[in-house]
Amino acid sequence: MSDKFDNFSDLLRAALGDRLASADSMLGLFADDVIFEFPYAPEGLPRRLEGKAALAAHLERLGPLLTFGTMKLGNVYAVDGTVIFEFSCTGEGVATGAPYNQVYISVVTLREGRIAHYRDYWNPLVVLTALGGTEAAAAAFAGAA
Repeated sequence: MSDKFDNFSDLLRAALGDRLASADSMLGLFADDVIFEFPYAPEGLPRRLEGKAALAAHLERLGPLLTFGTMKLGNVYAVDGTVIFEFSCTGEGVATGAPYNQVYISVVTLREGRIAHYRDYWNPLVVLTALGGTEAAAAAFAGAA
């Protein structure tokens, strides 16, 4: 199995392995009542999403802002129904062309083969640079849940 992926859903499937139920789409990997948290999100960017609809809206909003290149899966740790994994990605801000080379640590709790809680730890300075600064990032996410 490769540790490099072209999309987030394939990376999730590799990190979570057979703990994750099969799904036809990335959103199908998540419970309907999923909680998605971004503890280090800077002011103006969402820090918490509640429910699959909120996650879908967030991903739709994010799509035109950042392009993602290769994602690389690092270490994976499973502890009592929770999976912690490290990964990195390359990319860039669409409007700025500035690099978005990010390193993540994700803490995922599964329920019945679906992702029920996802805490996403990443460097906020990388996203602010890629989006063109604090004001540009907040404007890009204005009205986001």
